[in-house]
Amino acid sequence: MLPYDTAPIAAIATAPGRGGIGVIRISGQNLSSLALSLLKIKPTPRHAHYLPFTDETGELIDSGIAIFFNAPNSYTGEDVLELQGHGGTAVMQALLSNVIKRGKEIGLRLAEPGEFSLRAFINNKIDLVQAEAVADLINASSAEAAHAAALSLSGRFSIEVNALADEIVALRTLVEATLDFPEEEIEFIEKHQVKPRIGFLVQKFESLLSTTKRSVYLSEGLRVVLAGEPNVGKSSLMNALFGENIAIVSDIAGTTRDSIKGHLQLDGIPITVTDTAGLRFTNDEIEKLGIERTLVAIESSNVILDIVDIRQPASILKSFSSSILLTNKNIITVFNKIDLLETNVDHSSTNIGVNVSAVTGEGLSELRKAILKLIGRQLGERSPWLARKRHVLAIEQGLDHLHQAYFFACEDDRALDLLAEELRLCHDQIGTITGHMNADVLLGHIFSSFCIGK
Repeated sequence: MLPYDTAPIAAIATAPGRGGIGVIRISGQNLSSLALSLLKIKPTPRHAHYLPFTDETGELIDSGIAIFFNAPNSYTGEDVLELQGHGGTAVMQALLSNVIKRGKEIGLRLAEPGEFSLRAFINNKIDLVQAEAVADLINASSAEAAHAAALSLSGRFSIEVNALADEIVALRTLVEATLDFPEEEIEFIEKHQVKPRIGFLVQKFESLLSTTKRSVYLSEGLRVVLAGEPNVGKSSLMNALFGENIAIVSDIAGTTRDSIKGHLQLDGIPITVTDTAGLRFTNDEIEKLGIERTLVAIESSNVILDIVDIRQPASILKSFSSSILLTNKNIITVFNKIDLLETNVDHSSTNIGVNVSAVTGEGLSELRKAILKLIGRQLGERSPWLARKRHVLAIEQGLDHLHQAYFFACEDDRALDLLAEELRLCHDQIGTITGHMNADVLLGHIFSSFCIGK
């Protein structure tokens, strides 16, 4: 278990600034004496007491509500005392200073960022996924992201991960026991149907990986880049997507010299859209700099909208972007300016791209659906939980070890030690998701990103 300073801690748990209510949170072992000193009464656990908050001399600081949660029935698993007063900056600082001063004898100190949630994790009140969900719920930028974070906080994601971990443990137990008793190794693989069990686990991992990848976009967001030749309508499409004039539109080629960013939400997913300088061969040094920035934006993107003029549907993207830049990139060819064609064009999504008009708005809804489809989501789909990139990486690495385990299982009983090692490595990877492993650096990194008071 991760070691930590067991001294009692205190912090302002509400956001900085002025507000109707502000909360001071205190957590530690055996806080009854401090609560009596601060409140002048012995608080009843989980009962709201309305009373004055005074300093050592009896001078009134504020009046409000005090609630005492005795261990282990609290957020941190320790004794927790919350003082709810008026949310002015000066009032909160005065209350906190008084609390720290009065708790000096028991070693009370200011909490580090995320330390309350860290203690909740260490005391088995929440696992690592739920701890991250606390921060994700606070930082959610859409109702869909908040909903998914709440599901993670409730333990939905953890249940799926722990179920897989239990199946791996069951299989590891069989293999390790057989290694301990060599006389039982004969026909072990066939007798215990190890290969089918590993194959079943592979399918479960792949399903979990697919769902988790889709859920990552809710927390990490999506980076979409508009790329193409000058005058194909990139800036017009940018403005159409946002419903306002974000970028300058002109018939003069090369108007956009720098990358222009805007932020919107697509079905609850936060999206950063970047309009870029047109790709073409030029001797203009300023325009060359803009094209270089376009390539940088392409490299860091999740989705590339390759914009072409439907009247001259030739893409220049590959001429400027190396195969390395385009590797593993989601690319949608957008045939723009269908309003300029003499004949009517079906603006629905096709196998090779989407037909749109940035001027009339035709095809924009199909383009939005195509973007979601490209990342494995459907319009209106609800995510079962919120995930992070590290969760995806852990599942991918665990899956790699499972594939290796299956390979060694095919070697019959001659590679049981290697099979056991791959299953152990898989188990370690899946354990990093919920925190059921020993990784001080990982835990320190996660909790240090929390705000003070959480």
